[in-house]
Amino acid sequence: MTLPIYQVDAVTSEVFSGNPAAVVPLPQWLDDVTLQHIAQENNLSETAFYVPRDSDFELRWFTPVQEVELCGHATLAAAHVLFEHAGLQRASITFHTRSGELRVGRTDSGLTLDFPLRLLRTVDVDVAICDALGGVASEACEPDDGG
Repeated sequence: MTLPIYQVDAVTSEVFSGNPAAVVPLPQWLDDVTLQHIAQENNLSETAFYVPRDSDFELRWFTPVQEVELCGHATLAAAHVLFEHAGLQRASITFHTRSGELRVGRTDSGLTLDFPLRLLRTVDVDVAICDALGGVASEACEPDDGG
């Protein structure tokens, strides 16, 4: 199997700095085991895979050991590949992900990413975590999934 693979230094304009991510454009999804093996082979914090979906794209991210729900720098890297290497000529891209729709816009100064809004709820402070970190927390929150 031959696939194009890009390594993009995200969140920087300098080579060999920023946060690297691999980006693999796909015509259709491969099985999850194959995606995981590709991410292991890349051995970067994340490998982004995207496939076309109408005028948008579906996007998934894998670390060398598992799929993750959200990755900002790899999303920006995927948008960079689409704009700069795939020749996409428009002002923004919509990615459909497990975290919802993510939009990346192109501006004169670079790319912008709109993250999904996650509501939080207050929870009890875990004293064991505070002790382990050697600090004191006045408040703790977790995502409110509606449950």
